[in-house]
Amino acid sequence: MAVAFYTEAVRWPSFLKKRRLGDWMRDVAAGYGKQIGAVACLFCTEEKILEVNRRFLQHDYYTDVITFDYSDGDRIAGDIYISPDTVRSNAEQFGTAFSEELLRVMIHGILHLCGLKDTTAEEQSEMTLAENGALALFFREEKAGER
Repeated sequence: MAVAFYTEAVRWPSFLKKRRLGDWMRDVAAGYGKQIGAVACLFCTEEKILEVNRRFLQHDYYTDVITFDYSDGDRIAGDIYISPDTVRSNAEQFGTAFSEELLRVMIHGILHLCGLKDTTAEEQSEMTLAENGALALFFREEKAGER
């Protein structure tokens, strides 16, 4: 199976290369002993992610990413909703590049599908370490591909 990428009422960020992202996500999942099944990354508006948050999670606030997990055993599957506008706002707030923050939330969704949680402070710390490791892998592989 593969990772599929969709947009709804937003533009696809041109710097993102779908094949490269799918390979990276597969590599990260493999590091957790998982295989990619049917994973959909859905880029949508802030209003859409708020609607999803209200309807399915009963949360009345904007967020950058929501993950729905349909995994079965070692094969991960799910829907990852991402609001690029919220990601951009967060990047400005955190003083990071939009591209890096977008990659972070994308892999955040994959890490949830691999079984990582972020409810407690300890889990959040583990998630951040995992995100940082995955980002380092992405940029290391990207640099190697330039040679």
